[in-house]
Amino acid sequence: MNKTKVSVLKCKDYDYEKVEKSIIESFENLGGIAKYIEVGDKVLLKINLLMKKRPEEATTTHPIFTKALAKVLIDYGAEVIIGDSPGGPFNTSILNGVYKACGIEQIADEVGAKLNYNTNAVNMKNENGLILKNINAIEVLNEVDKVISVSKLKTHGMMMFTGAVKNMFGIVAGLEKAEYHVRMPNNKDFSNALVDICMLSKPVLSFMDAVVGMEGNGPSGGEPRHIGLVIASTSPYHLDVVATNLINLNPTKVPTIQRCIERELIKGDMSDIELLGEDINKLRIDDFIVPDIRSLDLLEGKLPKFMRDILNNLIQPKPIFNSEICISCRRCLDNCPPQVITMDNNNKPIANLDECIRCFCCQELCPVNAIDIHRPLVMKLMAKL
Repeated sequence: MNKTKVSVLKCKDYDYEKVEKSIIESFENLGGIAKYIEVGDKVLLKINLLMKKRPEEATTTHPIFTKALAKVLIDYGAEVIIGDSPGGPFNTSILNGVYKACGIEQIADEVGAKLNYNTNAVNMKNENGLILKNINAIEVLNEVDKVISVSKLKTHGMMMFTGAVKNMFGIVAGLEKAEYHVRMPNNKDFSNALVDICMLSKPVLSFMDAVVGMEGNGPSGGEPRHIGLVIASTSPYHLDVVATNLINLNPTKVPTIQRCIERELIKGDMSDIELLGEDINKLRIDDFIVPDIRSLDLLEGKLPKFMRDILNNLIQPKPIFNSEICISCRRCLDNCPPQVITMDNNNKPIANLDECIRCFCCQELCPVNAIDIHRPLVMKLMAKL
């Protein structure tokens, strides 16, 4: 059986020389740059730029990681474009603010990489898609020869884990992402859509910034956690299996990995993976904090609807708004896909939980972490079954 290569290398911190060395060795482990990139290729580094966050908050791909990867590719002879479609509206003003806040503007200037400011969207056919046969994607995909996914290792309140596969959700243009949440409120359909999007993107390589990741209520409200690794693979699907193993998370519990197993893209264990570099058994973090999720799809067809509704109220996680921290920026209201958030008399957000689809976009995009995800005890117990 042909195995997919996944490289795992130590990188203690974001010292530029250390990161660059790890990235060069990652390319070597995977067969060399020339195997994937031709001189003169336009390469999109699709990094994770969820929102305006300082690099040390571990929400976005670190600028030093991005700089080192871009520099290696430019030195080889490629033209590098750095981009993403952050949460919320997709326009030049927002892109400029995100690039600057996340430290990407500066490093792009330093190495001669271009930042994507094309905010046009194009409808792309996705014949192999299971849920999404057409995707409104950022137009820059049609302007490049190759795409490299550059994700951040983080846990996720809705999807449990966000890695190389979910990173490609950022190729969906602007507020179209919110529409997908409305159309696919349960995690099975949504995770299938994420796999569809990743398959359309066809990244030739996937790199993961796991020097410092995020644990807990990610992808923006968790806590930074030092991991000290650079992970790379020819396959975003297999990379995520290795990354979840490293944080002691059973891959088969992660919705996107479940869908990849069902679609026979991966085995879900390590049997179809050739590990290169470090022994992950010696690197595993046993106490990495991972949020529990539980899909009520498992109850459909097994219980009457009224009983499912009762259980839904008991076990579904809920967004909780901290009015003392809230700065009344209204970002949660403006970016709520089902539009169930309103502002009270004190200009603080409140949500109609009966209509909430639990996408947690509000929590993801809150700039001051004023939204927590409350998980009832009964849900935590069920998630361990």
